[in-house]
Amino acid sequence: MPIKWVLHWQPNPGTTVNTQILTEVSQCVEGINGVKEGRWKATLSFYKPMVREQANATEFPRDFLGISLQEQPNKYYLVIRGQRLIVEADSTIQTIMEKLQSYKTRVALNFEGFQYQLGDFQLRVGKVVPIHSESLRGIVMEMEYLPISSWEKSHQIMGEFFDIWQEALSKRSLPGHFVHIEPNFAEYGLSDEYSSQHTAAQYASIMAQMIATAQSAQAARN
Repeated sequence: MPIKWVLHWQPNPGTTVNTQILTEVSQCVEGINGVKEGRWKATLSFYKPMVREQANATEFPRDFLGISLQEQPNKYYLVIRGQRLIVEADSTIQTIMEKLQSYKTRVALNFEGFQYQLGDFQLRVGKVVPIHSESLRGIVMEMEYLPISSWEKSHQIMGEFFDIWQEALSKRSLPGHFVHIEPNFAEYGLSDEYSSQHTAAQYASIMAQMIATAQSAQAARN
């Protein structure tokens, strides 16, 4: 499976994300000869347990993430960060959880935008919005290199491409930049061979960062 980096937009202190930034980022991809290939979408949900007796609360993970990826429509990925577990399940697990009423969705977010081809690279640029809302919560980018599936071997070429991309974007003087945070995949028991579970771990990581950024911005305003 091709290597993928999942990046998120880090606004400069005192600024927030907006649709103009998203538009300019998309224009920048096209400016470096990215060919638009269509739409893409991923969905992430925060689940929390519906514990009827407080004594049982410790038996359940306090919360976890559920992630559906466009490239794996029949799969659903559960990321339990506290225990560093990633479980690949059949997509029907969502219906089962609903019927069992063991967990409920606290927040559900769509990551959606457009996919572009640049030679051996694919870029997907999109917005983060709550389901049933157009309120922009963030901007994400998936950067995929098609010929390599080894995380270790891909580092140099991914880093070089990211530098080229950052340089092109810096000419637009936008109030922020894309950040790549690499999770410790070994903690999740994942090997060097890239898989959709690696993608799920990256989405969990950037969500933690986006929440921390939003909380620090809120604290600064207060």
